[in-house]
Amino acid sequence: MGGEHERPFGRALEDFVVGDVYRHWPGKTITEYDDHLFCMITMNHHPLHTNEWYAENDTPQGRNVVVGNLVYSLVLGMSVPDVSGAAIANLEVESLQHKKPTFHGDTIYAETRVLEVTESRSKADRGVVTVETKGFNQRGEEVCYFKRKVLVWKRDALPPRHRPYQSDWS
Repeated sequence: MGGEHERPFGRALEDFVVGDVYRHWPGKTITEYDDHLFCMITMNHHPLHTNEWYAENDTPQGRNVVVGNLVYSLVLGMSVPDVSGAAIANLEVESLQHKKPTFHGDTIYAETRVLEVTESRSKADRGVVTVETKGFNQRGEEVCYFKRKVLVWKRDALPPRHRPYQSDWS
């Protein structure tokens, strides 16, 4: 007979081990549409991202470059199920680096390494996890890097998951 299974989404403080690496899955191919929509939503109208003629004729790359904040947001989002999906809060992002340009059609993958796990000195039900996350393209080139600190519940304090309905699989 089968049982019920909850998909893990984030971790409790006790689940983080310094040195562990999470290889996030799946990757995401960034399309021209993704880039243009993100640029318009965020009011970044730089022609490097949205004007093919300009990029081909007036930039060192010779083609459109995906806006860096989209790459960062994508890599951060890929890490959420493994890192901060059950967190109380994201506390800090530091050392954000755009290491190489990303182009339309590139596929981004991400990995996160645990750097530090510290129990709270003021509240016994939580702690701070420091991680570093890297984004890679399909050629294995590192395109994005950042460190962040996340406030995380201890296992006994994790809020339960609630659903707005009752299921009956009897």
